[in-house]
Amino acid sequence: MSDNNNINSKDFIIGTLIGSFIGATVALFVAPKTGRELRRDLNQGALQLKDRASDWKAIAQDKGADLKDKAYATGADWKQKAVDSASSITKTVSKKAQSGTDAVQEKVDKNKKKADAALQAAKDAASEAEKSADQVNK
Repeated sequence: MSDNNNINSKDFIIGTLIGSFIGATVALFVAPKTGRELRRDLNQGALQLKDRASDWKAIAQDKGADLKDKAYATGADWKQKAVDSASSITKTVSKKAQSGTDAVQEKVDKNKKKADAALQAAKDAASEAEKSADQVNK
């Protein structure tokens, strides 16, 4: 429904501009003026139209430049947010990985201590067994 309103508005504006142009042209030719006066009026109208077109062009260029700058700034902001998010995610993953590594290292250290203690106990037991065997042999 909104598209129909836009199309109808656009058609109305185009029709109004064409009708105004035709009406102004007919009025110029029907008016009681000499050829010289008519040409002068037409030249003035053409100069006014040229000035308006130049003004519209300048406005369009200014707005285009403003929109370009705004788009560039918005793009730069989005890029910075993406970089910050990626950095944050990387730090979080790194911390979790380090935490996991620390936990595994702690378990390895505990198991190594247990293995060392068991090895020492085995050595002590072997030493005691040798002492006992020596005493039995004597």
